[in-house]
Amino acid sequence: MTKVDFYILASGSREHTACKLAEKAWSLGHRIYIHTASPAQARHMDELLWVFREGSFLPHEPYQAGRDCDSPILVGSDEAPDTDSDVLINLANDVPLFFSRFLRVAEVVGADHDARRSGRERFRFYRDRGYPLDNHELKG
Repeated sequence: MTKVDFYILASGSREHTACKLAEKAWSLGHRIYIHTASPAQARHMDELLWVFREGSFLPHEPYQAGRDCDSPILVGSDEAPDTDSDVLINLANDVPLFFSRFLRVAEVVGADHDARRSGRERFRFYRDRGYPLDNHELKG
């Protein structure tokens, strides 16, 4: 069963936190799919993964359906990936319909009121369906 971790931010960028989570998961040998809310956010994540930390390199590429993807980190927004990945990092405000195909889901919840509200809705969604949940309060 998919395990779901919520990362609750006190401040800072959801996207930057997603980069840190992807870096950690990749260092542990996992394949990662970062699901964004829009194509614009996916492009921003693609750029950010190159520069979020000086001296770091995270092998990644934008996800394109039907194309072989060799990178361990994929970034997409509009559709379910047709590749094997272990970890889903969700930056969208809704639960992706394909989340259960992953071993782990990382839900990144921003500090503003709307982000907290949508995060609580996603938490209830997973909880009501019996998924194992864990919360991580990130101070900054």
